Order: sequence, then C-alpha cells, then structure tokens
Amino acid sequence: MRWQIAHKLPASLILAMVLIALRQLGASTAAEMVISIPDQTLAVVDGEKVMARYRVSTSKFGNGDNVGSYRTPLGTLFVSGKFGDRLPVGTVIKNRAPMGEVIAVDAPNRDAIISRVIWLRGMERQNSAAHDRCIYIHGTPEERHIGKPFSFGCIRMRSRDVIALYDRAHVGLHVTISEKSIDALLPQEKPTLLSRVD
Repeated sequence: MRWQIAHKLPASLILAMVLIALRQLGASTAAEMVISIPDQTLAVVDGEKVMARYRVSTSKFGNGDNVGSYRTPLGTLFVSGKFGDRLPVGTVIKNRAPMGEVIAVDAPNRDAIISRVIWLRGMERQNSAAHDRCIYIHGTPEERHIGKPFSFGCIRMRSRDVIALYDRAHVGLHVTISEKSIDALLPQEKPTLLSRVD
C-alpha cells in the first residue's frame, strides 16, 4: 500500500524529500553556545570541540534583564524558536516574519533585524524576562559595529555568521551569556604527549 502511494507521487517531489532528509542528516548541530560579553564573541561548542567562533555585538546599555532596560541578560538560556529559513541575506524581519525588504550591509540610517532570528528563553531568575523582551540572536545591517557593545539587548551578528549559526542551532540548545572571557568559557585543550615541552 505504501509503495502504491509513493509510486503516485511525482518523481521531483520524491527527490526533494530525499534531498531534505539527507541535508538534515548531514547538518552539523551544536551542543551549546557560549557568549563572552567582554570579548564580544560567540562560540559554538560540541563537547570538548570548539566548532566555530563569531564576533558579536551585545547591549550598549550593559547587562541585565529588567523590562525596558535594553540590557543583555546574563546566565543560561535556551533557543526557543528559529525564524528566517532560507530567506535572502539582508531580508528585514519584523515580529519574526519577513517584511519583503532587503537591506544592504551598513545601509545608512537602517537599524533593522535581518537575515535570521534565534529567539532565546531564560532558564534562571536573572534572565526570566528574556523571552518576553524578545531577546534574539539576529543579523544586523550595521556590521561596522560588530565587535563592540551596540545593541538594544539582543546579540547582533553579521548576516553570513548568523546564517551559519542558524544552521547549527536547534530548539532547546543551551546558550550561556557571561561576563567571563571567551577562553574561560571554552573547554580547555587536554595536553598530549606530543605537546610536552620538557
């Protein structure tokens, strides 16, 4: 019976389904993300392996989670939603939906959420308002400010970087935002016999 149903489907639809399944199997997902406020750096970690590092921009108003503070929350959060599948680079996203407009990098007088949105939800008292505050990891056209605090609470990234991160991230992924240095947040490389100097 299943074969009869599949046999009636167009070959192009079957091929598309197979390609999507293979893409999902081959996708490299992360185990966790860590974000260092002082280093303005986000790292993707899987066990003892650092899979990627990206420069980011956190809040220019400092750290915290009070409603209306425009600060970046600290502590452990998790990815509660993802928005922007396959949108063109620079697509404006408002209320987690594409607006049909594409903005160029460093377009003058434009401070929009673009390309991809990764929505965060807090897991601790110190970041419990993050979800309702719409704290995102998202693309920004103001790429010239990446690497220094410049956001209104969210974690901003270059479009190419947030798209790469979006493909690795999954709902439920833990995200730690810390005042520690990135090196203190990352797994330490274990010494081997080859690395001994004595």
